[in-house]
Amino acid sequence: MRTMTEVATICGVGTTLFGKQPQATARELAWEAASEAILDADINPRQIEAVFAGTVFGDPGVVARSLQQLGIDEVPIITIENACASSTSAFHEGCAAIESGRYETILVFGIETMTASFAGAISPILSDPEGAQGFAMPALYGMSATRYQHEFGVTDAQLASVSVKNHRHGEHNNRAQHQKTPTVEEVLASPTISSPLTLLQCCSIADAAAAAVLRPAGNPQGVRVRSSALRSGALWDQRSELVWGWQIVSDTAHNAYEQAGVSVKDVDVFEVHDAFTIGEIITTEALGLAELGGGGRLVESGHTTLGGKQPVNPSGGLLSRGHPLGATGLAQIAEICWQLRGQAGSRQVEGARLGLVETMGGGTAGIDGNACVVTVLEAPESPKDIVQI
Repeated sequence: MRTMTEVATICGVGTTLFGKQPQATARELAWEAASEAILDADINPRQIEAVFAGTVFGDPGVVARSLQQLGIDEVPIITIENACASSTSAFHEGCAAIESGRYETILVFGIETMTASFAGAISPILSDPEGAQGFAMPALYGMSATRYQHEFGVTDAQLASVSVKNHRHGEHNNRAQHQKTPTVEEVLASPTISSPLTLLQCCSIADAAAAAVLRPAGNPQGVRVRSSALRSGALWDQRSELVWGWQIVSDTAHNAYEQAGVSVKDVDVFEVHDAFTIGEIITTEALGLAELGGGGRLVESGHTTLGGKQPVNPSGGLLSRGHPLGATGLAQIAEICWQLRGQAGSRQVEGARLGLVETMGGGTAGIDGNACVVTVLEAPESPKDIVQI
């Protein structure tokens, strides 16, 4: 189903490499990602009227410090912290500012230098019950996986298959942190982090930046933003019927589909928040790709693999690319833009016209996720010359 819905246009995208890059400063990462997006959009940095940015653990003023070398100054800079969905929240607000006519040209930006703050898993907030008990994010996802195995029979092999699929996709992404595909057996044999999740079922922290240039609807060479929906989670505790994170994704996706005038069946390619293997299984259900409890069988069927009917995470996802929290959402946006412009090289989803990005940020006790953003993007009317990314 097609409508004339168009919120804004993405005229340029850019990212850095993803990985542990302790030698790279925030300014260096910003220069690389923002410069690529600005050159891709074929604009002068002085045309940028505002910056909407996402970061979680960045120093105060990190965005202004990072962008000044590009000549981006004297404009409003709005920095948003919304956990893992920080830069897609910035994207959402940038789209709203464009749609309202407030600005003509916006830079949306995300940055994170994780290795400056963490050696491994992110420490929980001690004031939350989970934090007081030492439950970091792997433990919360491990409990979700355990419940899925009990209620729906999701197998260890199905969980591992998500990791194998996404690492296989990541082999075709030269910006990804991990570019080697393990076998199911190797995934299951890797060290247990939070049963039943093993090391190769958990994403790695990373240092990276990502950016996009937004302009008003109507640019025939731009990727069209059909919709962008943002929600925070409802109250959630042990009485909730669904596992943590399921309902917020489902509700946000419903809003995005309705605004775009499409259904999940219309979408050709997806980038979703797969911080842990069970996360992708839950998310594909919540997006409507599978019934409740059917996410494990979905990945096992090949439906979400490159060459399948609706590929999920052709970039390699967080499991292969890595997870620099403030840059992750815009990295997902960039991947779908490259897919819709036919620039994704050997990971290209043939004939992709509609793409969807889902980013879910969590970590606050008592609610079903800090934030979730779902956006539906459509291929340009007049594609640019194909330059593989």
